[in-house]
Parts: sequence; C-alpha cells; structure tokens
Amino acid sequence: MNIYRIPERISCIIFDIDSTLYTNAAYAREQVDVQIRHFADIRGIAHDEARGMVEQRRDEYAKAHGRKISLGNALVHFGIPISESIRWRESLIEPADFLSEDPRLRKTLDELAARFFLVAVTNNPVLPARKTLDALGVRSLFRDIIGLDTTGVSKPHEKPFLAARDLARCPEAECLSVGDRYDIDIALPLELGMGGILVDGVEDVYKIPALLDGR
Repeated sequence: MNIYRIPERISCIIFDIDSTLYTNAAYAREQVDVQIRHFADIRGIAHDEARGMVEQRRDEYAKAHGRKISLGNALVHFGIPISESIRWRESLIEPADFLSEDPRLRKTLDELAARFFLVAVTNNPVLPARKTLDALGVRSLFRDIIGLDTTGVSKPHEKPFLAARDLARCPEAECLSVGDRYDIDIALPLELGMGGILVDGVEDVYKIPALLDGR
C-alpha cells in the first residue's frame, strides 16, 4: 500500500474494481487478453502480433505523455471506438468463471459504507462491473457504478472521477480514490485535489477501515 493523500474530511471513497477489490492474476490477464484475441481475430492476424501492436502503442503513449494509457484508449488508435470496446467487454468477460464471494471484503466494505459514500469507478462497462461485484458478494454496498459506458471515456480521464464526486454531492477535497494503478487510478485524482491510496490488491483494501478509523 502507498498512501499519497488522505483528505482531512472524507465523504466519498471511489473504488477501482479490477485487481483492487480482488486479487486474481489469471482473471486480470484474461480481461485484457480476451479483447486482444478478439481484435486479432477480427483483423485476421496472429494473437501474438496483436499483443505486440497494443503493447507498442501503450509504450509509445507512455513515453510521449509520461503516463500509461488504458486498453480501451489503445484500441481507439487501431480504429476500435469506445462503443465497440463496450460491446466486446459485455459479451467476452465473465467474472463468475474466476471469482467467488469474499466475506472479508464484504465486512470491510460494510464498515466503510456505514461511514462513507462508496462508488465503484471502472474502465469496464457497467454490466461486467456489476457481474464482478455480484460474484464478490459486495454490489449492494456501492451506491452506484460508473463504467466506461457511463461517461464514454476511460480513466485516467477526469469525467469518471468528477461523476463520482457529483453522485456523492461533495467537493473534490472530500473524495478519496483507491486503486491498484497509479497512472490510471491515483495520479489524476490527486491533480483534482482528491486523496489517493494505491493498493497492491484486496489484502490492502482490508486494511482501509483501520487506516481511516476515527475520521
């Protein structure tokens, strides 16, 4: 865990979902790779060639802009609009094949939901995000889900984070973003004046109630 900033007053906690609320390397890889394989099949090229193309684009973007780019934004470069990415993810991603209920996560989020407005913000569309939270047994603890199809843009765009702020009806300074990728989940919220906690997976999420105890 890396604590970048914890607001003096917290009204809203913005949680990333994938590789934040669960730790499952196989599922994290499959979510990306299933889309790249689909892209390759559409283009009629080898899967490895498509992986190389996407990786090269992401590397080039990082060197030019100093931060990483999401898979959805990388695919836009190859003529795949966000609207198409949304359809792919809705049909190709099945969280229940990899995830199961996490009672410890449920207890953790239950404690936080009693004190703060919890919003899930993800680069997946709402449908697979909802399936993921259902598989983990925690969907009822989130006030809402902001997905790729909610704002039409991927993190690290400001729109998803500001949408979460608007739902919570609080200023940016009272929002705390929690996620597993600094460039995607943390850097921009910090620029917006929010707090940020970088986690290595769900084991770090379990520690957050104690970390915020007394606030």
